[in-house]
Amino acid sequence: MSELLAFGVLVFTSFFTLINPLGTMPVFMTMTGQLNSQERGKTALKAVLVALFALIMFAFSGNLLFDFFGISVNSLRMVGGVIFFIMGMDMLQARLASTKVTPGQAKEYVNDISVTPLGIPMICGPGAITNAIVLMRDTSSYAEKAVLISAMVVVLLITYVVLLSSSKILKIIGETGNKVMMRLMGLIVMVIAVEFFFSGLKPILVDILQAAG
Repeated sequence: MSELLAFGVLVFTSFFTLINPLGTMPVFMTMTGQLNSQERGKTALKAVLVALFALIMFAFSGNLLFDFFGISVNSLRMVGGVIFFIMGMDMLQARLASTKVTPGQAKEYVNDISVTPLGIPMICGPGAITNAIVLMRDTSSYAEKAVLISAMVVVLLITYVVLLSSSKILKIIGETGNKVMMRLMGLIVMVIAVEFFFSGLKPILVDILQAAG
């Protein structure tokens, strides 16, 4: 029982750190600033469900999928970095704020952003995917697998609650405050993007140099 508890604490803390709900919230706020509270709630729920589905899928079949397509987690990091960089550039130039979402477009907009970039790779990023694959590979019993899935669900439930609270924060800071925060977060997201990209590129270059040598 103590081993299961220790494993559960490890899984929870690692996923909470990698998913970082508080870090995701400012991006969510800027991307849903034009939506009403109900639409924002739907976006948060769908993004979290997409992330949960992706994490469970990669946990159980990540190694097989990566081997089948001949891809690596490092490649995923590089792609995630490119997506983050483009998103950060739009935020820095306030393009997201200038995008007016009409009632007729709201449903399509929610479907678009809840899958990517919010669900993947913002919530379910390369780090969380790698963590799910590695931890599932380390499990040796059904009880440990259940603890792993339960911990992921709890972390994503917390993420959902954090994203929902962004509505109250938006009311407090107003549209001007949201635009200022979006530009600041755009810069931070671009820095994260560069880190993601080069953390994936470095191992690939090392492998190429070793093969050439």
